[in-house]
Amino acid sequence: MKLALILPLAFVAFIGVARAEGADDFREATPAETETFNARMYAGTPGKTAYACFVRRYDAEHLAQHPKQKVASMKLLVSAETFEADEQLHNSFRIGFRYRHRSGDFDSSGSCHHTVLTKDGSEVRLGCGVDCEGGGLGIALSKDDKSAIVRLESIRIWQHNKATEDDDNRTLVAGSDDGIFRLERTDNSECAALAYDRKELAALRHK
Repeated sequence: MKLALILPLAFVAFIGVARAEGADDFREATPAETETFNARMYAGTPGKTAYACFVRRYDAEHLAQHPKQKVASMKLLVSAETFEADEQLHNSFRIGFRYRHRSGDFDSSGSCHHTVLTKDGSEVRLGCGVDCEGGGLGIALSKDDKSAIVRLESIRIWQHNKATEDDDNRTLVAGSDDGIFRLERTDNSECAALAYDRKELAALRHK
């Protein structure tokens, strides 16, 4: 799929996540605002590559208070890479999670092409989408930058490292207890299972 098509689709997917609040409640971030948000996400100005890992394992008390929550644990890896072709920083995401009442590990991933702000300036979000109309999500940060706030309606998912055409109809659909996830920032090595290759795995494990 050409980049020219992916960009608008990713934005549409993200706006779908914010639909309940209204698309008019958001505006595109300026380059300076985007740069500031990236520095917050990666705990400093990102170089050629950068990573941020966020994890949440929901305990029995939390799950008892949220009986309709389907997700038992979630890992989020946000990564950045500067491409030589355009010298621009490109963000992407990978999520790994386990269901509460279903065995196996599941993944999703995609590109993050938009940084938007609520018009009142209270929150900045990274808008991300799964390719080929696979849904999208928004990623914000807590005020102290120690947590990621993930908002989604639906995203295509697949079994861990086993994406096939049969997975096209698998989705994680937000319910009353699965639309917003607060994940805690942790060492990048905690997201090593989401690495694409040995080089990235080594980078995540590097102290």
